[in-house]
Amino acid sequence: MTSALAADEGADGYDCQRLLEQSAPTTASEWFDRSLWANHCYEFKARAVRIGSDGVRTLALTHNIRDGVEHEVARFLDGDPVIFERRGRIGRGGWASGDAKAPASPQAIMAKLGDHYRLSLGGEERIAGRAAVRLDIEPLDDMRFGQRLWLDKMTALPLKQMLLDTQGRVLETFQITDIEHPSVFEGRIEMDRVRTPPNDAWQPGWLPPGFVPQPVATADARHADAVHHRLYSDGLSSLSMFVEPLDPERPALAPGLHRLGISYAAVRHMVLGGQPMQVVAMGELPPDVLIRVVEQVSLTGAESSRQARIGEASNDELTPQEAP
Repeated sequence: MTSALAADEGADGYDCQRLLEQSAPTTASEWFDRSLWANHCYEFKARAVRIGSDGVRTLALTHNIRDGVEHEVARFLDGDPVIFERRGRIGRGGWASGDAKAPASPQAIMAKLGDHYRLSLGGEERIAGRAAVRLDIEPLDDMRFGQRLWLDKMTALPLKQMLLDTQGRVLETFQITDIEHPSVFEGRIEMDRVRTPPNDAWQPGWLPPGFVPQPVATADARHADAVHHRLYSDGLSSLSMFVEPLDPERPALAPGLHRLGISYAAVRHMVLGGQPMQVVAMGELPPDVLIRVVEQVSLTGAESSRQARIGEASNDELTPQEAP
């Protein structure tokens, strides 16, 4: 699959007016491609509802663009007063070194999507008072979850999204209930800078097919250099890995499988290069996939001869355990 709305090679931004110049999508892949760019280029205010294992939550959403930078805010309107805020640019699809180019993330997603998912159109429905096209996204293996999207016919913005497990059961539903006059930004959105890969002393020994490292800044000032965090994705599904030293003066996570809403976290205690370490893999993926990831972590470069050894704390089999 290719992106008809792809950014120009080497461009430092994306002109959102290109969305208005394109003819209406006709195939499932064209609709999904349009949706990826619409998520960046449309400004709007909306109300939404999220239905998951923790019940029903309502949200107020805004998406604005100022000086080429996106600004998203999600405010929960019931329960704890939680606010999520993000400022950012259009991401890149991978790390790059030297003169190598890194495509915009929508281009990278479309380039590999057909290797792991089957897209099909499922008819039209009415969502939030607007005509919507249903898009079914079915994984080609049992290592990732599927999705069902309802895209606004006018803008291609997602109005409703369902996450489906490997048995086709609904794990979570997110639905826009009202959206105010979405409009295309009249200008360019900046592209994220090209990033060089980090020099980690460890690497995952196994990842699900199609999962590649993402060039995102994951450092946290609270942890300094103690916690190494990396993000991997196949374009739709993603997992985070955390590797940090085990400190007897700080409480560690219990080895095993923890459930966090619709996500899981697999925790393993290992000895890497002679040092006890805690390895965590977390994401909206089948639990056995995350377990396999944390069971196969190795050292790189000069440390490769000192292979990871399973510590005494990890001798037990990983078993499901609810997060505290």
